[in-house]
Amino acid sequence: MEDRSKIYFDNGSTSWPKAPNVAEAMAGLLANGAFNINRGNYEGAYEVEGIVLDTRDQLADLFHAEDSRSVIFTPGITYSLNYFIKGFLRSGDHVLISGMEHNGVMRPLKQMEANGVTYDVVKTEEDGSLEPESVEKGIRSNTRAVIMLHASNVCGTVIPIREIGEICKRRHLFFAVDTAQSAGTIPVDMKECGIDFLAFTGHKGLLGPQGIGGFLISKELDECMKPFIAGGTGSQSDSYDMPETLPDKYESGTLNLPGIIGLHAALTYIEETGLESIHGRKMELTRYFLERVSELPDIRIVGKKGLEDRVAVVSLDFLKTDNAMAAFELERQYGVMTRVGLHCAPLAHQTLHTWPRGTVRFAFSAKNTKEEIDRCVEGVRAILSA
Repeated sequence: MEDRSKIYFDNGSTSWPKAPNVAEAMAGLLANGAFNINRGNYEGAYEVEGIVLDTRDQLADLFHAEDSRSVIFTPGITYSLNYFIKGFLRSGDHVLISGMEHNGVMRPLKQMEANGVTYDVVKTEEDGSLEPESVEKGIRSNTRAVIMLHASNVCGTVIPIREIGEICKRRHLFFAVDTAQSAGTIPVDMKECGIDFLAFTGHKGLLGPQGIGGFLISKELDECMKPFIAGGTGSQSDSYDMPETLPDKYESGTLNLPGIIGLHAALTYIEETGLESIHGRKMELTRYFLERVSELPDIRIVGKKGLEDRVAVVSLDFLKTDNAMAAFELERQYGVMTRVGLHCAPLAHQTLHTWPRGTVRFAFSAKNTKEEIDRCVEGVRAILSA
């Protein structure tokens, strides 16, 4: 191939390019005053704290939370899910999950089985969808919570969280939602969807840096949840007990301030550009890709074949070619970067009937182009005919 330029279709792992000004904002903090908040009693520290507070406000607005103090920063969505699973659930508790869950949910749940926590997988269809009624049918007398991702990281299918949230409220269950593939792409409203715990990551659809994420928590859940990590907060330092006030209750240690500053720049870009505009561009590219690959032989589009109830994540299963070799050749010969394998979601692959071989995953950003998709599809075509 003469054109050796790279095509990045792995935005389901992390977004690239990042939003404008993210790198500059982070570098500016480190170069001009990387002061610590809640510790330094001087002007520079207060200025950084002001940006952190602004970022909490941005996230509260984005997810329609009642109070920006309920925005808690963590190193990422996996940490956030562990905070809920290990800080809330107790021996004898039962949880419902979908058949599409990531190991960010499955592994801590598996650990909690040793502590007497049980879970059931709600009936999930082969395209990754599920009916809310299946959640209702799975509720037991000891069910305490429903934990579900909003959109699949394997095939992009969107779960009906609004309807599930209504069931949770009616049945007095706490509802935890993993927004790894939806935040920054499609609207997520905590109030409308009855979400008590919303886990987010900054480096995917929110277009920020790796290493920063968090969760938003309802007042009702906060009253029932213990801090999973304890330590210094810079507040109530005269006590060995963790503060009960938010966000300090869940924010021990020094925060990833460069990450928060970068996320602030990314959220500002999303606000200025508009969520609808970003999502529309992604789905235009997804539609085009689905149309092109549907013409090819010996390949299976995993999950939904159309645009309804999905995000810009598409998995392909090469029926007569090893998926790993297909992904390797796409990058080696055509410069197309994808992700291949089980995507940290073995349960989802069992549901999608792609276990244990996995899939080749393509995830688009608003910065990708149809020309890049054309190059990619021609590469797929060549690999299939080799």
